[in-house]
Amino acid sequence: MGPLEIPADVEKAEPIQPAGDAPGLGHSSSSSTSSHVPNVSTRIDGNVKRLERVLVKYHLEARGIQRVEDHERNPAGKLPYLQVFLLWFSINLAANNITLGMLGPAVYELSFKDGAICAAFGSLLGSGQILSAVSPDGSMSTVVGIIIVAVVSWAVTTFGISLFHHYERYAFLPQLIVISILYGVSAQHFSLDSPTQGNSSTQSGNRLSFFSLCLSAAITYGGAPADFFVYYSPSTSPLLLAGLTLLGLTLSFTFAIISGVGLASGIATYAPYGTAWSDSQGGSGSGALLVAGFAPLGSFGKFCAVLLALGLIANTIPPTYSSGVDFQILGHHFTRVPRFVWNTAGVIIYTVCALAGRNSLAAIFTNFLALMGYWLAIWVAIVVEEYLIFRKRNSCAYDWTRWNDASKLPIGIAAIIAFLVGWAGAILCMAQVWYTGPIAKLVGEYGADMGNYVGFAWAALVYPPMRLVEMKRFGR
Repeated sequence: MGPLEIPADVEKAEPIQPAGDAPGLGHSSSSSTSSHVPNVSTRIDGNVKRLERVLVKYHLEARGIQRVEDHERNPAGKLPYLQVFLLWFSINLAANNITLGMLGPAVYELSFKDGAICAAFGSLLGSGQILSAVSPDGSMSTVVGIIIVAVVSWAVTTFGISLFHHYERYAFLPQLIVISILYGVSAQHFSLDSPTQGNSSTQSGNRLSFFSLCLSAAITYGGAPADFFVYYSPSTSPLLLAGLTLLGLTLSFTFAIISGVGLASGIATYAPYGTAWSDSQGGSGSGALLVAGFAPLGSFGKFCAVLLALGLIANTIPPTYSSGVDFQILGHHFTRVPRFVWNTAGVIIYTVCALAGRNSLAAIFTNFLALMGYWLAIWVAIVVEEYLIFRKRNSCAYDWTRWNDASKLPIGIAAIIAFLVGWAGAILCMAQVWYTGPIAKLVGEYGADMGNYVGFAWAALVYPPMRLVEMKRFGR
């Protein structure tokens, strides 16, 4: 068995049952013996079990949020460590991060230097449009590009974590090649001397807002990594795991985002770039601008743009996989539905959203990416303080055998209060096109987005005392 393969017995893991239910049935034994007519719960559970047997037969992963026991995990080795770096490098070496970089000069009016610095340090702490742009006269609809990415991502995640890891292990190769080519053919048109626009206060506000946007792009993975490495050995080095994760994220984000910053810096000084940006997708044609960057290569450049667009599959696979787990943690009833069904639901939801917003990519990035960063910053503050203060940095303080026993888990009152207080701080300090908080307005002409930092700080201040009260009152 390879170091990243799923053991056969893991694939056949039983679904989680609510407390008090008979194993594998979801109803009491008395009810089953009192009548020869199966009730609705029995029929549903029977259908689910038959479906799970079909999944295992065709080598699809049937496990959901069930805990992976130590004996089920893969042995430690060099390949699993390398896989950590390659996974994060593949995920973020993608066209959407190039598009994110374009927003620095194009939306926040930053110079190349300011945009590049914000991108690099922010990462440290639009596929469908491209396919449409490279087709003759735009004959391939953006809709087709979105659907291609969604379908392939669904297929990979349906087969489970093993295929997911194998795909990400090699997905970075074509992306690294084509982005390197993009640098080679477009760098001569980067405007390295154009200054950041606005007075000093506005410049500071725009720098902070773009920095926060890049930070939000990286921090959105905060709640997901545990889903991707559940089969890793308990003996895996935490420091090495964290270091390789940071290295993979930083290198891929920086390499991709700075290329977008460079392309967008040429919008005002190089006519083909300006035309590509302003004449496509409602005046923010990130896909067309990418294709314009490859234009000197002719047909081969269009081929490179298609490869870059399809590279977004590697970026959508991880959240698609996690979406199935996310649905299941909503409650016992959700766990009775196989993970791949929830994955399918997640794909449908984000495909519909992508189709609806396909002509407003820049606005979506600036308006909603930061919102994801706000709640994750707050969540990180709560989780980190729980581990450092109340668990004393000791993983043994967690009783893993009680992970599914609600009577042994924290009530969550302290976390909810801290979360709401953190959100209040984020709202006061957020700076978006559709809303700028009163505190954010104090900086420059357009405000400065400080929602991540204030939300984190307020939640971090509130959670410890609330958690102490909760523990004293409920004992857990």
